[in-house]
Amino acid sequence: MATAGPLTSLPVTADDLTRVEAALRAAVEADDPFLTEVVSHLLAAGGKRGRPLMAVAAAACGTPSFTPASEAVVMGGVSVELVHLGSLYHDDVMDEATTRRTVESVNARWGNLTAILAGDFLLARASEIAASLGTEVAALLARTITRLCEGQVLELQSTFDAGRTEAAYLRSIDGKTAALFATSARIGALVGGLDRDGVEALTEFGHGYGLAFQIVDDVLDLSATDEQLGKPAGHDLVEGVYTLPVLRCVAAGGEAAATVVGVLGRVPTPDEVTTVRQLVRDTGSLDSALDTAAAYVDGACAALDRVGPSEAVDALAAHARHLVDSGRSVAAT
Repeated sequence: MATAGPLTSLPVTADDLTRVEAALRAAVEADDPFLTEVVSHLLAAGGKRGRPLMAVAAAACGTPSFTPASEAVVMGGVSVELVHLGSLYHDDVMDEATTRRTVESVNARWGNLTAILAGDFLLARASEIAASLGTEVAALLARTITRLCEGQVLELQSTFDAGRTEAAYLRSIDGKTAALFATSARIGALVGGLDRDGVEALTEFGHGYGLAFQIVDDVLDLSATDEQLGKPAGHDLVEGVYTLPVLRCVAAGGEAAATVVGVLGRVPTPDEVTTVRQLVRDTGSLDSALDTAAAYVDGACAALDRVGPSEAVDALAAHARHLVDSGRSVAAT
């Protein structure tokens, strides 16, 4: 997955960032050095840590001015990030991916069996951490893993399906991406001690943000460079995953849509990927998808109004709007 925007606008301190990173590295330490190397591989490759930082930011919404996160909040966010990492290990096996975050994928380096087992280890470690935070957090993370699997299955069912609908696309990203961000925000709010109304509002924010995040990510796959993405651009098309901008282009009809439809349903050539990317841009389908992302952000920010004024609330809203702005900036180049 591409990185959909910087997280510097989130209300977190450098110390919180350091603590999240240290906790992640400690969480993937295994008794066996080889297993530690494998499960640390993508962690060492970097990442913006959007999910744990979302938890930290959500917890900060409980006070008028920003305060550093508790250890429990940090660990709650770490549990969700480990689920995300585990899913990437499994995704790369299914996609037969060779790179991830500009480095060799785990499956390409050590084989599919090792990658699957390492992904399982990360999911198990995430569950272990969640259990230490109480039954509500443990149950929440378990449900989130279920939704993640359901979203992935929905995507697999529509692979190379030229008739994929927007509704099917949205159901898939709801489970694959939005559920993780919603859970991050909810765990942060729960462990951070917000009242029930605040917990529900932040969960709604995380969900809307997550939908927008994935749409922006899909726009970037069709508009950014290989270097910006850390993987080959147009990868979704090659894998037969038809995202919102492509679906909007097809729905618009006309000559461009006919050309795009002629490419769908099979593995495209590099030249065909280039053609589809250009047609999606030329028909305004990137902008159309980003408008939808902006609408989800509007809804997410409206949910924050129920939390009450605070520095963290303002920063979360600003960050969500920056997400879409950053997508527009890349798509316009």
